Amino acid sequence: MEGLFELGGTSTGGSLSSADHASAPLAVRMRPRSLDELVGQAQLRAPGSPLRQLIEGDKSLSLLLWGPPGTGKTTIASIVSRQTDRRFVEISAVSAGVKEVRSAIDSARAELVATGKETVLFVDEVHRFSKAQQDALLPGVENRWVTLVAATTENPYFSVISPLLSRSLLLKLESLTDDDIRGVLDRALSDERGLSGRFTIDDDALDHLVRLAGGDARRSLTYLEAAAGAAVSRLDGVRSSTAEKVVIDLATAETAVDTAAVRYDRDGDQHYDVISAFIKSVRGSDADAALHYLARMIEAGEDPRFIARRLMISASEDIGLADPTALTTAVAAAQTVQLIGMPEAQLTLAHATIALAVAPKSNAVTTAIGAALADVRAGKIGQVPAHLRDAHYGGAKKLGHGTSYVYAHDEPFGIAEQQYLPDVLADAAYYQPKEIGAETGIKERWERVRAIIRGSGRKRPKGSR
Repeated sequence: MEGLFELGGTSTGGSLSSADHASAPLAVRMRPRSLDELVGQAQLRAPGSPLRQLIEGDKSLSLLLWGPPGTGKTTIASIVSRQTDRRFVEISAVSAGVKEVRSAIDSARAELVATGKETVLFVDEVHRFSKAQQDALLPGVENRWVTLVAATTENPYFSVISPLLSRSLLLKLESLTDDDIRGVLDRALSDERGLSGRFTIDDDALDHLVRLAGGDARRSLTYLEAAAGAAVSRLDGVRSSTAEKVVIDLATAETAVDTAAVRYDRDGDQHYDVISAFIKSVRGSDADAALHYLARMIEAGEDPRFIARRLMISASEDIGLADPTALTTAVAAAQTVQLIGMPEAQLTLAHATIALAVAPKSNAVTTAIGAALADVRAGKIGQVPAHLRDAHYGGAKKLGHGTSYVYAHDEPFGIAEQQYLPDVLADAAYYQPKEIGAETGIKERWERVRAIIRGSGRKRPKGSR
């Protein structure tokens, strides 16, 4: 049946799967068989955690797994089935419909009645299911005819219906670290299910595969398998009959995945040089150059949250009120990066990069706060004018606090002629808008407003602009 994949359990609690076949992809063969073999996700593997209770306590509890690709969602479903001796049935939300969902649940119910054997129903990419399709899962979950394990890369609070969300335990999976990915690759090189110690890999080639993986264990194993195949092919049979290990070097790894290694040290000069060039290109309005440096960082595996933070800084530092929407765009990009992760977030980062690069530029906000801070640090502070001080406590008016305060909303244009700065700074003019972009209009208005506040401009008749 299209969209439905069933694996029967063995008497020893294992699951018969394509992982048992020698020709299966490396990523499938190396799929962890127990929770202890799972890489990363320490919060889920901790003693007493809900996942351990489900597996070791053999409880019937539906799970909703939320996390980036390659972090172990499918693996966890397989472990639940394998270690609890349940049937494992997989449905892909890409191809299955309501009919397939109901068929899987009916089959699980029949199996439970006939043999007492429970079923793990794994739904991959559950966010792709419509409301009707998700509704079809509810009877099976509610009556515990199946142990549902649903996986999603999108925020389930937006993509999963509330009844299903409330009946499932939500577990959030974190992106794997570089060390986690190295552990995955090292195990694959030595494990008999993997490459069985027949290969060695140079450090720079290993670093290259780790960077390209981007925290995705499945992708890292796919790349390693390709690199191993390329290394064997390059031998041309010269040493294939010897016992000497085959070496995977950087050139082989680059050829295998068709991606050149980016010389980029996230803890060294390259990290700072490339991000500096990126921000300066945005500031200089060269969208092409900015995209080049963005691409270098993405390919090198730079933390996308770091890039998004720098864009938010640039929105205020280099654009400011010349385009008031720039900061909104940058903040939205940062939030999106958090929600969807890589690789999809590269589109969002590119969107924000181009928007900020082509936006009109003004550093008036930067110079304004800089000048204000300089005066404060130089001791130009002074007393808060008496009419601005808090007058809401007993005795405040006797001290003259707030007695001569002019309520701005009672004045023409909502602006009162009144001193707001301390005496020592009465003539300070920190914000100096530029005639660029939207700040042109702000400059014109601010000059009129400041003149009224300080009494140096003629007040216009009520109703005029």
